[in-house]
Amino acid sequence: MKKNVIIIGAAGRDFHNFNTYYRDNEDFNVVAFTAAQIPDIAGRKYPAALAGKLYPKGIPIYEEKDLTDLIKKFNVDICNFAYSDQPYQHMMNISALVNAAGADFVLLGPKSTMVKSTKPVIAVCATRTGCGKSQTSRRVIEILMEKGLKVVAVRHPMPYGDLVAQKVERFATVEDLAKYECTIEEMEEYEPHVVRGNVIYAGVDYEAILRAAEKDPKGCDVILWDGGNNDFSFYQPDLLITVADPHRPGAEVNYYPGEVNIRMADVVVINKIDSASPENIQIVRDNIQKLNPKAIVIDGASPIRVDDESVIRGKRVLVIEDGPTLTHGEMKIGAGIVAAQKYGAAELVDPRPWVTGKLAETFRIYPNIGHLLPAMGYGPQQVKDLETTINKCQCDSVVIGTPIDLNRIIKIKKPNTRVYYDLQEIGKPDMEDVINNFLKKQKIKTKK
Repeated sequence: MKKNVIIIGAAGRDFHNFNTYYRDNEDFNVVAFTAAQIPDIAGRKYPAALAGKLYPKGIPIYEEKDLTDLIKKFNVDICNFAYSDQPYQHMMNISALVNAAGADFVLLGPKSTMVKSTKPVIAVCATRTGCGKSQTSRRVIEILMEKGLKVVAVRHPMPYGDLVAQKVERFATVEDLAKYECTIEEMEEYEPHVVRGNVIYAGVDYEAILRAAEKDPKGCDVILWDGGNNDFSFYQPDLLITVADPHRPGAEVNYYPGEVNIRMADVVVINKIDSASPENIQIVRDNIQKLNPKAIVIDGASPIRVDDESVIRGKRVLVIEDGPTLTHGEMKIGAGIVAAQKYGAAELVDPRPWVTGKLAETFRIYPNIGHLLPAMGYGPQQVKDLETTINKCQCDSVVIGTPIDLNRIIKIKKPNTRVYYDLQEIGKPDMEDVINNFLKKQKIKTKK
């Protein structure tokens, strides 16, 4: 008999697990997805056009809070937990809920879900969201491009719109961001790639995405997996780089699946050592040694620069940071805070008295965000609420710590400045050494 399955997710890993393991598997009947972390996902369906011949009506998506009732309603045998950046305590609480309702709690691993590429793959993953995967990915791509190689990046999914239309997305220009009606969260990840001249893919069906990336019109010598949250790669990597954050020491042994990434890593980058305490850096270093003593460890900094430091110095500033990094990433110190401290802000203004609409809901769900404003923009209403909140806030100026220029998306009626940050390796070994060894091992000839 077929076993009834619920996939517990957040519009990313859950869809990938379905596509790679369950979609055409007649031993299972996926009766539902549940949704968490991302707003406005529940109430939709995983569409029939993507679900395959076994699911002609598609698959409904419900709120995770209804999980116990759903297990009973659908006589569920298995619940597959399929999203990332979760503390072990929370994940095992869900496991207890599932078991108490009578179902099995399952975690699918790399062998069941990783897709093999015809091209060499470098994967960049992390121990938590907000560790610095994006600048690490940019650094890897920069080195490869300097050697004359064509790199195609593939980003972990963020399918928040029309899932059928988003099956395979290719971004080669800034105009493509509008073409696909990207959210702020998507633009933050895609725009830094396209402005540097490399192509990035994303979407829903990651085997179809991989095959398209391998045959990209601009050419492809290497696939770079640009991970999301602290999830492990959807593609089988030939080189796995995991980024750890000493601002959140211990996360590498307390969050799923970040520990998986540390244990599998060929290289671990301890990032942000320029702004973290020596004690916290040592905690991370000791944990890496315990979990994966064979990994190459690179010390990395994320040096900060801004467009106009006069906008910060002596001013009462509102600091805006990447949304997911502040919410489920639980970060307290981002690039904007570091910039405000470095350039002598007089005060960090608490935005909470002025938060509006869906942003107020975000602060209710994540009350520990504190004196920071998350750049939430999963839909038009959130973008509008973000703009209204910024302009209502009683501050002198705004520090934009997000990876994109918010001025292109919303109208900020206050003096503001952007914060920039890139990976800078400290000492040896460095990323150049790692990439040179990778190219030699893969027998890839450079073209410059």
